[in-house]
Amino acid sequence: MTQTSLTGYEPMTSIEAITSGLESVGYISTQQISTAVFLALGLRKPILIEGPAGVGKTDLAASLSRWLDVPLLRLQCYEGLDEGKALYEWKYGKQLLYTQLLKEKLNEVVGDEKTLESSLQKLGSFEDLFFSEQFLEARPLLTAMRQSAGSVLLVDEIDKSDEEFEAFLLEVLSDYQVTVPEIGTIKANVPPIVILTSNNVRELGDALKRRCLHLHIGFPDHKREQRIVQARVEGVSEDLLEQLISFVQSVRELDIKKQPSIAETVDWAKTLLLLHASALDEAFVRDTLNVLLKHESDIEAVTSDIPKLVREATSGKPMYPGQFTR
Repeated sequence: MTQTSLTGYEPMTSIEAITSGLESVGYISTQQISTAVFLALGLRKPILIEGPAGVGKTDLAASLSRWLDVPLLRLQCYEGLDEGKALYEWKYGKQLLYTQLLKEKLNEVVGDEKTLESSLQKLGSFEDLFFSEQFLEARPLLTAMRQSAGSVLLVDEIDKSDEEFEAFLLEVLSDYQVTVPEIGTIKANVPPIVILTSNNVRELGDALKRRCLHLHIGFPDHKREQRIVQARVEGVSEDLLEQLISFVQSVRELDIKKQPSIAETVDWAKTLLLLHASALDEAFVRDTLNVLLKHESDIEAVTSDIPKLVREATSGKPMYPGQFTR
């Protein structure tokens, strides 16, 4: 599978190339993820990624940016986010300073004009300067549109924004262009690769879903998580890594408030190295469980199961049928 090359995105010639390229910067992709990225570029569609927190949704955008060597523009969504914070604002402080300077030079500007009308006409020629490029403060959406070699635009946690902002975003992404009334329409020469993430805080509108390619990323299976840790943490022995991943995957099967994220698995692996651990044991797990779990109620819930979890992880036998495949 191939596609027409675009400035900034030349390495994305096939699904296989995307998988390999992402792996070169430490992101272990899947066929489904790489296919979605390939189609997003070919169809010029955003990717809407859903899934639990900590599975690598935002990391996909960051990894694409690193691999392609294009800017990453991140728009963090929240309730009350409006067009001004997402698209552009005017530099009001700079405009005010300019007004003060103009006021000080008023006599020189007006000169020898005799009537109020002619004076206002002369002052009117300065009006456009207040709303020109030098006073424009570009926000992530506009900045992404203006990148000559392309960019990755991450709209993070779109489900936390209001429905009104969702509708506005849909309009911007429909043609990859924005209109600044005082300046005109700014169209992206190279449309950004757009990734929207959602943790399902609220149901997104059907119009936005239709505009996007849908991708669900769940927690990785045993083999993929092992590869992720190997790509990001050097020096962990194969046996110790096997025990680590087995333990984490078993913890995710328990009834806890927040399942350990991939980032927390990586941090726990680094902790193993820092403490020179050669194998999992109950004392080590108890002392470092706060690296893996972020809620005290979860730590308390798991603590009673530590002997069994460690025994299962170190014996090489899964605690739950089908938990992982060797």
